[in-house]
Amino acid sequence: MFDPTVFENLKVAFENHVYDLDNIDKQIMITNRIDRMELSIMSRLFALQFSRVDDEDVVAEIRLESSVKDLANEILELPDVVPGCVLQIFFYMPIANVSTQCRQIEDILQNIWKPELKPLQSLSYVYGEENAIHTNTIELRFNRKINEDQMDDIPELIGHVLQTLDELQHMSIA
Repeated sequence: MFDPTVFENLKVAFENHVYDLDNIDKQIMITNRIDRMELSIMSRLFALQFSRVDDEDVVAEIRLESSVKDLANEILELPDVVPGCVLQIFFYMPIANVSTQCRQIEDILQNIWKPELKPLQSLSYVYGEENAIHTNTIELRFNRKINEDQMDDIPELIGHVLQTLDELQHMSIA
């Protein structure tokens, strides 16, 4: 009988919760879905990108990744090894005032997430544009892998993502 992997179980749990927020609750709009298997290194990637219905400028992404080593550890049931997946949360938004807004974004993330690892903010813009608007890619990283033991935490995690979207949305571009 087929026994789904940790990755598959978590993927379905995130997918169900986020799609309910889109299709049933109408709180968000899913803008992209990635479900990829990289055959050259036998890794898996699943990502859902979404925004609030009333603001498409700020986008959240929930990303799960699993390597061949993660899968092997799970299949071989190695002692003292807990199988799991890497979870990352991204936010994408336009900003105009880099020094002020990046500091505000860091404060928002600290207040909501209280992360153990410092969030990363990467900025990009089109060279040569006058008064260029920067695209800020904000990455929340976690210092451990997740597995089915964290399934009950998914609604709270997604609640934090929605709260972060709301706070980032209130920041003006100018």
